[in-house]
Amino acid sequence: MRVAKCLIVDDEPIARQIIQTYCTHLPQLQVAGSCGNALEAKAILQREPIDLLFLDINMPVLSGIAFLKTLRNSPQVIFTTAYKEYAVDAFDLSACDYLLKPFSLERFIVAVDKALERLQPIRPIAVPETEHFVFIKSEGRIYRIRYEDILYAEAQGNYTKIVTTQQTLLTSMTFTSAEELLAAAPFLRIHRSFLINKAQISHIEGNRVFIDRYEIPIGSSYREQFLREVGL
Repeated sequence: MRVAKCLIVDDEPIARQIIQTYCTHLPQLQVAGSCGNALEAKAILQREPIDLLFLDINMPVLSGIAFLKTLRNSPQVIFTTAYKEYAVDAFDLSACDYLLKPFSLERFIVAVDKALERLQPIRPIAVPETEHFVFIKSEGRIYRIRYEDILYAEAQGNYTKIVTTQQTLLTSMTFTSAEELLAAAPFLRIHRSFLINKAQISHIEGNRVFIDRYEIPIGSSYREQFLREVGL
């Protein structure tokens, strides 16, 4: 059993203690540190590898949302906050879950299980050369989709949106699983939340890629690799 190293970031000592106590009930978790602001957390992240971040949002100096945006390669993140209005921003940053204080141990375990699932090692899926399609499950149906018809995939919280030339499918697979599924086809990760079909690009303008009628952002940390992949 792999043990995930955790870091707790919250400006309230009581909130940090509650999370630390919850962690003791789960042998899969090891608390590597606990701190009261984002700058302390950044120092710890630079010093040692962290798998999972329990991150408050409303903190002095730098909010949890702003802090996460500064991380180039962030751990898995579970937001822990008393403010529900930041949920959309949190999931836009591909957070595993969003826990509203006060949350129960049961709800905490559900969130941790999601994070641990994402931390499982990637198992490449070998697709025979004769196969040029993939099966996607959405809303109780299983669709056979040709790779060439997929325009892009987008992370949406715990779901992934697959946009094709004919339709848009919302699937319950994680974005990491979608990336594995499309690994054998000409797909490129250009953003924390976007995976595109290189063959479907119409043009590139600034930090945006245009595919069909869609405009997709290029993440700053992905731009250099993306341009190399397209020969620029």
